Amino acid sequence: MHRLTIPEEEYMLSGHTACLGCGATIAMRYVLKALGKRTILSIPACCWAVIPGVYPHRNLEVPLLYTAFEVTGAAISGIREALDVMGKEDVNVVGFAGDGGTADIGLQALSAAAERGHNVFYIMYDNEAYMNTGIQRSGSTPMGAWTTTTPGGKKRMYKWEPKKSVAEIMVAHNIPYVATATIAYPEDMISKLRRAKEMKGPKFIQILSPCPTGWRYPPDKTVEVSRLAVQTNVFPLYEVVNGKYRITIKPKNPKPVKDYLMMQGRFRHLTEEEIARIQKHIDENWKALLKKERCSQED
Repeated sequence: MHRLTIPEEEYMLSGHTACLGCGATIAMRYVLKALGKRTILSIPACCWAVIPGVYPHRNLEVPLLYTAFEVTGAAISGIREALDVMGKEDVNVVGFAGDGGTADIGLQALSAAAERGHNVFYIMYDNEAYMNTGIQRSGSTPMGAWTTTTPGGKKRMYKWEPKKSVAEIMVAHNIPYVATATIAYPEDMISKLRRAKEMKGPKFIQILSPCPTGWRYPPDKTVEVSRLAVQTNVFPLYEVVNGKYRITIKPKNPKPVKDYLMMQGRFRHLTEEEIARIQKHIDENWKALLKKERCSQED
């Protein structure tokens, strides 16, 4: 008999208000499956601020605190301190924020929470733009992407700055656990969350959460796009435990980045030269990650 590796319990109900094919809803479902009901969520302004529905309706079976855009790190710090005073150390405190509220607006509060060493989870669901407010470019938007604030035109004014690596920023904070995950590999994600649950201190997990609306692909392709991001090394899956790197999913024969890019309307304007430029950037990042893993094994 096949043994289920994903918990059967559900702490996310039907009836949410997200777009069809929303990767962020799948991410939340798996996060709660991994962490269980003794979890408190803090959510800033983002897609997930509206996904649960309008009061008195809800679709989550755990307590939820809504906060301002920039304060997730501070909010989870306060919740953790209050629970500790009450002796409730077994409750998981989770900040669940988008890339805009993490890589940009909320980075100072996240950095401060990490520096203080609070025993919290910070989940960055990464849909690579400010999706809830109209698909504006964020620091996590990848090279070459169309957004409403990088719309192209004659000067090809797309987003050409490299995607900000928030996971590596958190590694630099010397926190106990940092990982990347994505919804196409739920077993990998759940195992990482469970491993982090056993560790004291700040835990940061960046979950790639494809967005059909902003990325411009059919809603039924969310898992396929997510899988291709890993298979092309666009979004490597790895963890850093007390400074030691380990790649958890390593493609044997990485697919061309073009396969991933051309599935999405936000990249269909790219020329062959621009695709080659992005491929070079991805290859360099992958080689650097392999080197970090190799050095960790040698120590």
